[in-house]
Amino acid sequence: MASLKIIRTRIASVKNTQKITRAMKMIAAARLRKAQDAMVAARPYARRLADVIADISARGDAPDEGVSHPLLSQRPIQRVRIIVVSSDRGLAGGYNSNLLRKVERHLVDEKAKVTHFELVVVGRKAREHWKRRASMVVGDHPGTTPDTVDSLAHTLSVECTKAFTEVAEGRVDAVFVAFNEFGSAISQVPTITQLLPIPATPPESGAPRLDFEYEPSKEEVLAVALPLYLEVCLRRILLEAVASEFGAKMSAMDNATKNAKDMISSLTLQFNRARQASITKELMEIVGGAEALKG
Repeated sequence: MASLKIIRTRIASVKNTQKITRAMKMIAAARLRKAQDAMVAARPYARRLADVIADISARGDAPDEGVSHPLLSQRPIQRVRIIVVSSDRGLAGGYNSNLLRKVERHLVDEKAKVTHFELVVVGRKAREHWKRRASMVVGDHPGTTPDTVDSLAHTLSVECTKAFTEVAEGRVDAVFVAFNEFGSAISQVPTITQLLPIPATPPESGAPRLDFEYEPSKEEVLAVALPLYLEVCLRRILLEAVASEFGAKMSAMDNATKNAKDMISSLTLQFNRARQASITKELMEIVGGAEALKG
């Protein structure tokens, strides 16, 4: 059995750890509230903009009439780019590991259909995961924070547009993004969704194919709206990832605090038993000595 001094030291150490995890939980909870508010505010705008883009791109007076734009271009998918949104730091439970496993499974499942995969990693955890396969990584960005969401969304949007529209041997046919979609503070769902090409949903069968007058033209409206839509989608995704990270950290630190409490209880019980055994031993030695003196 460990000595009383060792057990007392361990109890003090676990109590200090518990203070740290409790503080980290409170910080994550405060940041989660702000990130969740920003994420919830971004969802309706992104959803409505997607509806508008799909409606404009599919409208026309004739069945074969439509508009063309490089970001709407549908072609056989041979080369795929995946943006993986991870974090720079750990202490977030399975936030990063679950996402990275999903991406690995996706690469294996789609290997027969796709001739080339390339990755753009966001965050140190994804970069370290694929450091042994650095040839797959064509882009590297620091992990996103609430302050860098807008700038990173713009940068990724420009990179995706260039990779998808540039007429070159290395042009990609589709762009996906892998991130943790925020469900709740204890639920983050690893998700892979397609960014490019932007889907153009045709009108429902039998629906009237009425169109509007566009100024200056439908093509010029889409030329402005489609890059904006792509950037808005990426911004919404990054906000989801930020909120998911804070939620995962809060949940992980809450579990760590509870585990520390259980460990303190166990060590306290062990300490009391050891002290009781020590006192009993001393009493037995005293009684034994007294009996020896009598003899």
